[in-house]
Amino acid sequence: MYSIKAFIITILSVTIISCGNSTPQKPSLSITTDAKSNITILGETINLSIKNPKGIEISAISYTLNGEPVDASLKLDNVLLGIQTVKATVSIGDASEVIETKITILNNQSPKVYGYKIINEYPHDISSYTQGLEFHNGELYESTGQYGESKLRKVDYKTGEVLQNKAIGNQYFGEGLTIMNDHIYQLTWQENIGFVYDVNTFEKKSSFTYGKSKEGWGICNDGINIYKSDGTEQIWLLNPETLVEDSKLQVYTNKGKIIGMNELEYVNGKIYANRYQKNGVAIINPKNGAIEGVIDFSPLHNLVQQHAGLDVLNGIAYNPDTKTLFVTGKRWDKLFEVEVFEK
Repeated sequence: MYSIKAFIITILSVTIISCGNSTPQKPSLSITTDAKSNITILGETINLSIKNPKGIEISAISYTLNGEPVDASLKLDNVLLGIQTVKATVSIGDASEVIETKITILNNQSPKVYGYKIINEYPHDISSYTQGLEFHNGELYESTGQYGESKLRKVDYKTGEVLQNKAIGNQYFGEGLTIMNDHIYQLTWQENIGFVYDVNTFEKKSSFTYGKSKEGWGICNDGINIYKSDGTEQIWLLNPETLVEDSKLQVYTNKGKIIGMNELEYVNGKIYANRYQKNGVAIINPKNGAIEGVIDFSPLHNLVQQHAGLDVLNGIAYNPDTKTLFVTGKRWDKLFEVEVFEK
């Protein structure tokens, strides 16, 4: 049975922001909820109110959740999980104050546990420190890491033959890759830069910086949106035109946040994410960040050649032609084709 670590969320303190032309009053108003410790569950209703110990005369109150207007009786359907911001605009005479608090929204179901069946085993370059894996037009593309070793490759997955190879520079530690609209998007780890290549020629077309996240780990796409992990519980949505981090998901279960989201793959409406150092994969709902399933691939580690440089599972690729999943690891000599099923 796959084990999910629970994380207790500490609620952030309430802040008060003055607006309008009034002189700021001494902070006294605050938002309260009927959720214990401001922790609630997807699908529940929480009631918002204003704590007003000084009895200030309030003429109007309006609430927002992450910038969207909501009622004081807040039904938590179709919302993002994780730590979210509730704001209240409080009208006091001709002036107003904006106050805010944080609530934590957990998923309302525990993750399902999935098993797998090995369909085929294929050779894989044992020297490749695999960071990203993706199929495109029936061929496998791979990004590898380590300074002085990082590269971009196209591989015949059945034979392991390298069809194209491009080193990315000794100053870069390669991370995940994804392919969309005939472009390859490849991340680097701590260099705060990603590269865009022509999928056919591997010619570098442009680059982009991360902005809000500090590191690059995994990346995938659904044909419209690009998703990027940074090693935390956060998955960023990149604008497909500018590659700016426009928004984010927070990866949560019914217990708390799950960190270490690494290599990503978009599979039939879900994001599959390697959990770093766990030899497992989380199945994530891209609409709200909920972990809906987990797959324990740890037994595969014992089926590859054991050597001093052997490292963890990392690399997920879905082949739409075979409708199967392909997984490998850092310096593994095998690529496994598997079928996944619910236990």
